[in-house]
Amino acid sequence: MSPTPIHLAWSDAVRAIRAEAHARRAPVVIGVTGAVASGKSTLARALTPCVLSSDHYLPDYDQTPEHLRDLPESADLARLRQNLEDLRARRATVMPNWSFESHSRVGEVSVKPAELIVSEGLHALHESVRDQVDIAVYIEATREARWNRAMKRELAGDRPWSMEYLEHFFLTVAEPTFALHAERYRASAHFIVINNEDARGDLA
Repeated sequence: MSPTPIHLAWSDAVRAIRAEAHARRAPVVIGVTGAVASGKSTLARALTPCVLSSDHYLPDYDQTPEHLRDLPESADLARLRQNLEDLRARRATVMPNWSFESHSRVGEVSVKPAELIVSEGLHALHESVRDQVDIAVYIEATREARWNRAMKRELAGDRPWSMEYLEHFFLTVAEPTFALHAERYRASAHFIVINNEDARGDLA
C-alpha cells in the first residue's frame, strides 16, 4: 500500500525528515527524487554527509544515444542497489565516480557506512532500488523554477555545457524522461517537498 504523503515547505524539510529518520532503527536510507534542478542534491547534503547520487551511475555519454542517457535502464542501478545493501549492513562500499566534464565514469570512490544514508537522483525511487529505501522523498517544483536554477548552475560552471545545449537537453531529454516515471515515484513518497521560487527558505 502506498503511503499517505506529508507535504512540506522547503524550509521545514530537513527538520521533518530527520525527525522521521530518528524515529526509526538505524541505519536509515532516505531516497530523494524529483525532476532536474528540483533541489535533490541540496536537500541530500543538508540531511547527511553520506550521499549516493544516481548521477554517478549514469552511462558513458559517448557510448549512449542522447535520448537514452537519462533512462533508468541505461543507469547502473544494480550497482546502486549493491552499494545501498552494503551501507545498510554497515559495510564500507565502493561507488562509481562519474564526471560532468567528460560525461563518463572516471574511477571509484569509497563510502563509509553511516547512521543516515541518502540516495538521491532522478531514479532514487525506481522499483529496482525502492526496497532499499526506508523514507521516500519527492521534491516538487515548477518547470520555471527548475529552469532558472538549471541556468544558474550552468553559469556557475557546475556542468560545462553551452546554454543552448542545456536548454535542448532539459526540454527534450531530462523533462520527458522523468515524466515517464514521475507519478509512480510521487505515489510512493512519504514526504512531498515543495521547492518553488516562492518557497526557498533556508535549510537547517
